[in-house]
Amino acid sequence: MTMANLVRRAGRLPLSGRIGLALVLFWIVVAVIGPWIAPYPPGAFVNEEVFAGASRAYWLGSDFLGRDVLSRLLSGARFTVGLSAIAVAIAAGIGTGLALTAAVGPRWIDELLSRAMDTLISIPSKIFALVLVAAFGSSLVLLTLIIAITYVPGNFRIARSLAVGLAKLDYVEVARARGEGRLHLALVEVLPNMIKPLFADIGLRFVFIVLLLSGLSFLGLGLQPPDADLGSLVRENTSGLAEGALAIVAPAVAIASLTVGVNLLIDAATQGKAE
Repeated sequence: MTMANLVRRAGRLPLSGRIGLALVLFWIVVAVIGPWIAPYPPGAFVNEEVFAGASRAYWLGSDFLGRDVLSRLLSGARFTVGLSAIAVAIAAGIGTGLALTAAVGPRWIDELLSRAMDTLISIPSKIFALVLVAAFGSSLVLLTLIIAITYVPGNFRIARSLAVGLAKLDYVEVARARGEGRLHLALVEVLPNMIKPLFADIGLRFVFIVLLLSGLSFLGLGLQPPDADLGSLVRENTSGLAEGALAIVAPAVAIASLTVGVNLLIDAATQGKAE
C-alpha cells in the first residue's frame, strides 16, 4: 500500500477518526523523539519550588521533587507507548498462533488449548498481572512479558472463533482435499482472512494494556525508578492532587488522550464509512 493510498484512506475517515488518528500519530512521534526534545534531563532537579505552576521556563511546572514535568512526560511516553506496543504484539502473536493451531489441528489440541485459556481468562486480568509481578518482579522485560501473557487468552478466544469459522469454508476444504498441510492451511488459507477483524481486537488490547500498565505503575508495581511511565508520574505526584498540580493532571490527561485517540480511530476504521 502506497503513501498516497494511506493518505486517501485517512481523508475518508469521519471527523472522530481523524481526531483519533491525529492523537495516535502525536503520541507515536512523542514516544520516538520525546527524550531528545525534552528541555531538561528527566531526573534533574531544576526548580527549588515543588508543584510549581506553568511558566516560561517550565511549561508544565515542576513535580514533587522540583523536576520538570514536561521533560518527564516526554520521557515517560516512550515507556508507555513502547511497552504497550511490544506487549500487544507478543499477545497477538502468541494468541493468534495458538488459535490457528487449535483451528487446523486435531480436536484434542483444540480442547486442550481452549480449556487452558478458559482457565486463565476466568482470572481477572489485573489480579493475574499483580500476582505475576509480585512473584517474578517488575523489570522492563518481565513486566512486558507478564502484561502480554495476561492478554493472550482474550486474543486467543477472538482469533479462534474467526479461525474455526474460516476453516469450515469451502475454499479451505478444497485446499485440504488437494493435500495441503496444516501449516499451509493456517498461514495461507485462514490467516489472511482474519487480519482485518483481528486489527480491531488488537487496537482494543492496546488500550487495555496501556491502562493495565498505568494501573500497575500507580500501585508501585510497574516501572521502577529512575525509569517512569505515565502511570508512575501520576502515582509519584498524588500529594499534589488537592491543589490540582499540573504534575498529576498532565500525565493523567496524556493517558486519557492516548486511549481515547486509539478508541476513536478503531471505531472509525471498523465502521467502514466516511462522513
